[in-house]
Amino acid sequence: MNPICNSVHVRVPATSANLGSGFDTVGLALDYHDELTFTLNDDPNDGIAHVIIHGEGADALPCDETHLVVSTFRRACATFGLGRLGFTLEATNNIPQARGMGSSAEAIVAGIAAAAAFAQTGDLNRPAVFDMAAQIEGHPDNVAPAVFGGLTVSWDFETAEGVGSVAVPGGEPLHGGFHAVNYPVDPSITAAVFVPDYELSTEKARQALPRELPYKDAVYNVSRVGLLPAAMNPMVLAQAAQQGKSGVAAAPAQDADTCACAGGTRESPFADELAAAQAQSNALLFTATQDKLHQPYRGTLMPPSTELIALFRSKGYAAAVSGAGPCVLVLHYGNAREAIDQIASEQLASGHWRVLHLPINTAGVESSVAKSRRRLPLAGAGRRRRSESGPPYRQRPPSVSLRSTAPASGSIRT
Repeated sequence: MNPICNSVHVRVPATSANLGSGFDTVGLALDYHDELTFTLNDDPNDGIAHVIIHGEGADALPCDETHLVVSTFRRACATFGLGRLGFTLEATNNIPQARGMGSSAEAIVAGIAAAAAFAQTGDLNRPAVFDMAAQIEGHPDNVAPAVFGGLTVSWDFETAEGVGSVAVPGGEPLHGGFHAVNYPVDPSITAAVFVPDYELSTEKARQALPRELPYKDAVYNVSRVGLLPAAMNPMVLAQAAQQGKSGVAAAPAQDADTCACAGGTRESPFADELAAAQAQSNALLFTATQDKLHQPYRGTLMPPSTELIALFRSKGYAAAVSGAGPCVLVLHYGNAREAIDQIASEQLASGHWRVLHLPINTAGVESSVAKSRRRLPLAGAGRRRRSESGPPYRQRPPSVSLRSTAPASGSIRT
C-alpha cells in the first residue's frame, strides 16, 4: 500500500493519570501539547528516519529508530501494510519528560495517529487508536485521555481462556482487552501543574509499590474514585438534585429568575440546584483525590513533591501526584490562580519549580494532512541525526482500520 499523502501533522495533549484515588484507571487530558510533523523523504528508496527535536528532551531523546514515536510509527505502518517509509520527523515538545504528564503516551498516540493519516482517509477511529496504544503502553490510563480528551476511566477486560468476547443482551459483544469511558468536564474546572526540576521514571515509581494492600485501603480508594465524575461536572449533581435523588441541598433562592453560573446564567429553579452543586465541587474534588494505594508508598522517592501536596491539602486544595510523579496536580473549580501561586510562592521563588495553569483538553489527539510535500531543513536549532537503517519491515495487509467514515458516537469507548 502506498501512503495517501506526503505530510502529516499531529497534535497530542499532555495527560495526568490517577488523580489521586484512580490509580491506573483514571486520566485527564490537559490543554498543553506536543506537535509533530511527519514528511516523507523525496527519495522513495530512502527508508531512513530523520529526527529533529525542539524543546523538551532535545538534548536527551534519541534521534534514531529507538525514538518511541519512530518505533511506534513503524509498528503501526507495518500493521496497515505501508511498508518501511523514509521520513523526517520534526517534533516540537512542550510536555516535560519523565515528570508524570504522559510524555510516553503522547509519543505512542502520535506515532499511531500519524500512520493512520498516511494510510487511510476519513475521521480518526479513536477507539482503534486507543486499543493499539494501550497495548503498546501496557496500561490505558494515560493513552485514553490522550486519544479521547477530557476525563476518562479505562480498564482491561479479561475473558475466560479461549473466549474472545462476552455476549451482552441488547448490545454488542464485550470483547476482551482495553476499554474506556469518556466523561464530560465542566469548563470551570482548571488544573495547575507544578513541574519540578528533577525527574522520576515510571518504572522506579512502580517498584516502590507493595505487592499486597490492606482491604480497607482498597475500599477507601473505591469510595473516593467514584466521586470523580461528579466532582468534575457539577451538572450531574444538579440534575440529580432536581429529581430529588442527590444529597446536594439547593442553594437559597435568588432574587431574580436567574443566577450567575460559570457558564453564564441559568433559569431557575434548576439554577438553585446548579449553584449548590457548584459550591460543593471543590469539596468533592478534595475528597475524590485522596489516596492510600500508591502515593504513600512513592512519597519517599519525591520528598519535595510530597511536601508540596501536603501544603496544598492543608489549605483545602485538591492536590495529588500527577501520574507517577514528580509533577504535582492541583484541581479546582473556578479561578484560583493567584491563591494557588501564593501558596506555592516559596517553591516557585526557589527556581526549582514552575507552574502551568491549564484548561482541560476536550479534543484529544488531532491530525491533519497536507497534499503537497513540505521539505524540512535537516540542520538548525533542533537536534538531528540519521537513524541506522535496518532490515525493512515486511509488508502486511491492513488488519485494523484506524479511520472511520464518521466520528465515534457515544461515551463508551471499546
